This record gives sequence, structure tokens and C-alpha cells, in this order.
Amino acid sequence: MNATHRAAPPVALVMDRYDDVAHTHTALAAHDPAAGRITLHPGPGTTSDTALAHDLLAALGKPPLLPGRFPAGRQPAWEAATAWIAALPAARLTVLRAHRLTARRIECLLHLRDTTGIPLTLVCHRPHLTIALHRALHPVPHTVTSDLDTARSHYYGGTPAATGPQPLAQTPTASAVRWMTIPALDRLVSYDSTQPCTGPCTPAPIDWRHRPPPRPLTQAAVRGITRRIHQATAHPRLAAALATTLLTGASFQQLLTVRAEDLGPDATTLAFHDPARYTDGCAVHPIPAWARPFLRAAASFAALTDSRELLACQDERPHILRLAENARLRPPQPPQPARAGGVVWDWAERGQAERYETLLSRPGTPSRPRR
Repeated sequence: MNATHRAAPPVALVMDRYDDVAHTHTALAAHDPAAGRITLHPGPGTTSDTALAHDLLAALGKPPLLPGRFPAGRQPAWEAATAWIAALPAARLTVLRAHRLTARRIECLLHLRDTTGIPLTLVCHRPHLTIALHRALHPVPHTVTSDLDTARSHYYGGTPAATGPQPLAQTPTASAVRWMTIPALDRLVSYDSTQPCTGPCTPAPIDWRHRPPPRPLTQAAVRGITRRIHQATAHPRLAAALATTLLTGASFQQLLTVRAEDLGPDATTLAFHDPARYTDGCAVHPIPAWARPFLRAAASFAALTDSRELLACQDERPHILRLAENARLRPPQPPQPARAGGVVWDWAERGQAERYETLLSRPGTPSRPRR
């Protein structure tokens, strides 16, 4: 899936000549990532482009750091932010204090605009452009306004500011959020040995012959799960992996078989591979609307990082389990007296293995069949 989705409109340059607080308040009041309106207020005292990417991830409502190891020690923070924005059906980015941006930071924002097509508004809180802004915008189509009403109606997208900036909604801490127990997570640490296909493959729709399908999620559960995953990670691949597991009951080994080309048009389907038919065989799963943004973001992230893996890499199982725990999502747990603290991920898997071994140990039971 290509990361480019739509043509970029001209950059909107708002000249707040006298640093009027109404401009800042109005832009901040319009901030609503769920509605596609993102107001970025760069942190003071920083000039690195990576720090700006972290600020953007925070503005999107995500923790700014990505777990895992990356080539040359560089976190793909811009790639993650770009992927999340590309997955939004419609978005607008307003950047305050643009006169303090370095040439490199302006270049990163313009590249983000070119890649995703997001409408970009730069707010310059001074009478004249800086040299960096002038040079960066000279070859780029842009419009200029200094009128607050015009900026509000055409670029900020919010309502008139009241007496001051609106307080941000308080996000509950992890300890204050109740656990959601979801049976579909039972097999995430399964002992299966599914392998990806090495040649052309045309999977059929999943028919659930070898295991029951996961229980359907209620609308309330979907809303809670979506919010929790978005708030728990900035990593598009890990977020998509967890969302997919909740839908399919897939094991980590199954997640490893999924490549970028296995995602169907507009993320409506997803194919898993299992040529040895160890679990489900090669099968296509339907993807409901709530999970498609996660998969679109993962596809964009894979394209931006030149990765074939869509949902998981070999060393990412601990990160997926930690993400689920941070989002307070877990599989069914053993009775309280048997728990030693923390989430027990393999309780159902161990129980199934023990029952199978008991069955095999009975007199007259045929030896373990080969799949």
C-alpha cells in the first residue's frame, strides 16, 4: 500500500503580526485528533527534527517513544507519525510558533504534507517571515492571511475561543482503567509453528473448521479497545497486530506470516498463511471498519520503513504482550489463588496441552496424529 493518499493543497500561512493570544487559543481549542484536527505546539527549547516528531505523536494522543530496536539507533518517529496521519480519512495540521522552526523542521513538515496530502497551516507570531520560512515556502504553493476570522473558518477549523484555552481532557492512568478480559487473546502465545508461504498463494475465506471463531465484540467493547490501543502506543505495526489478534484469535506465529501484500483493498480483508495447515490453513479474514485505520497505518509504516512485515517481526512478541498489558487487555486468567501476579498469557494454552497429553496417555489411545 502506497503511503501517498491525496494531493496536498497549498500551505496556509497565518501571520499573527502582534502575537495575539486569540490566535493561539483558537488553534488550541480546535485541536481534536478524533475529528482529524491536529494542533501542534512545538515544545520550547528543542530544535531537533526527532523532538518535533515526538511532539506530533503526543499531539495525536500517543506516547512519543516507540519500543524496540531500530537500525543505527534511530527511532522511526516521523515514519510513525506520517503513517498515523495517512490512515486518517481527513485531517488538518496546524503548527503554532512556526517562526521558531529551523529549516530542517520546516522541511520535515513539508515532506509530511507531500507524503500524506494533509492540509498544513503554519502560524507565524510576528510581523515578518523568518529567513528559514521565506526560503522554505518560496517554491511551495501557499496562501497568506492575517485575519483571525478567516484563519478560524478556513484553517483552524474550530469555534471562537472563550476566555482562555480549554483544558485538555484528563486521560485515566493505567492503574485506574479496568482490565478487559478478551478470550480472543488466548492463542497469542500459542505453541504452534505456522510458517509463511514461500511462493504464490491465493487464500480462501476463513471457514473456522479447526477452531471456533472469536466471540463478536460489542460496540462498547470496540470503542474502549480502540481508545486504549491508540493511547497505549505510537507504533503502527504493534497497534495493528493487537487489533488483528482481537479479531482473529491469531497466534504470534500467525502474525509473522502476514506481509504488506496480504492486506486487501482499503484494508477490508487480511490474509494469513499456513501452507502446512497447522492451524487454519491459508485463509482470508474480513476486517471490520473500526480496525481498518490500524491496518492502513501499519501498511503505510511498512512502506515508509521498507519493511515486508505488516504485523510483527521475530523479536516483537514481548512488545505486543506489553502493549496489551499497557492497554489493560488480557486473556481469561486462572482463578485468583493460582495467580502469582501479573498477566498469565499461556494459561489456556497450557490447559489445552495438558488435556491433550492426558488423552494420549490413556490405554488404547492412538499416537499423536500428524496434521
